Amino acid sequence: MRVFITGASGFIGSAVVPELLSAGHEVLGLARSDASAAAVAAQGADVLRGDLDDLESLRRGAAAADGVVHLANKHDWTDPAASNRAERAAVGTLAGALTGTGRPLVIAAGLAVPGLGRPTTERDRTGARGVDAPRGGAEELALDHADRGVRVVSARFAPTVHGEGDHGFVALLAEHARRAGAVPYPGDGSGRWSAVHRSDTAVLVRLALERAPAGTVVHAAAEEGVPVRRIAAALADRLRLSARSVTAEQLAHDLPFVGAFLAADVPASSALTRELLGWEPTGPTLLEDIAAGHYDR
Repeated sequence: MRVFITGASGFIGSAVVPELLSAGHEVLGLARSDASAAAVAAQGADVLRGDLDDLESLRRGAAAADGVVHLANKHDWTDPAASNRAERAAVGTLAGALTGTGRPLVIAAGLAVPGLGRPTTERDRTGARGVDAPRGGAEELALDHADRGVRVVSARFAPTVHGEGDHGFVALLAEHARRAGAVPYPGDGSGRWSAVHRSDTAVLVRLALERAPAGTVVHAAAEEGVPVRRIAAALADRLRLSARSVTAEQLAHDLPFVGAFLAADVPASSALTRELLGWEPTGPTLLEDIAAGHYDR
């Protein structure tokens, strides 16, 4: 099929594009800059210029495709509300363009559902609705279109999608540690983060696009829960620093937004995803990637 991808040149998208191409699909990638356009074209995909605020480009891309994968997100930690508004508008536009077609729409969503006291499963709904909710309530907005002729699939990514070139939470923690001279972790560090290598995420996105029924939630979580203290210790060993316990409040102050996630206990299961799609992660673990030096700089 011909697949339109937002975020095609991003950390995850740049792994999804070759995965789809190698499976025989055609790819049309959204690119907001000359550099992004060149990166997408270099992988063998077609390019559509535009960004998340250019809703007409999103409509054109969806209309020209047999399926859509939405991976882009502003990820503006200084203004989460703006990111939430943009995410909701983009998902609403893509879902609206596909209404009544039966075509697939795979959207990237957050996996963290804190406070459950157990690993999150694919059957758990976040309850996040409306523009003021995390990610603008885009997952529920998209899933509402499963009854409107869109084969919607929510692909919930682990808080840490890791690998060489990762610039997410672990990279931000490592950057802070280099400045502060120690790797902080909240309390006793027993909180857990699920994790997945980006190569495994790319395979999951392809499988979801090809096979998942409408209204499906899938979990990109290869490791159910890595204790935050082990992450901090691995970074400390690699960066030749100490790991230091701090209060959750101090961590949130020192690392705005990111610190709140570090302080949460957010394990997640992918058992139902593996059963449904036959997905079997094979990539390195998070601690292996830290040891390999992917977060040194």
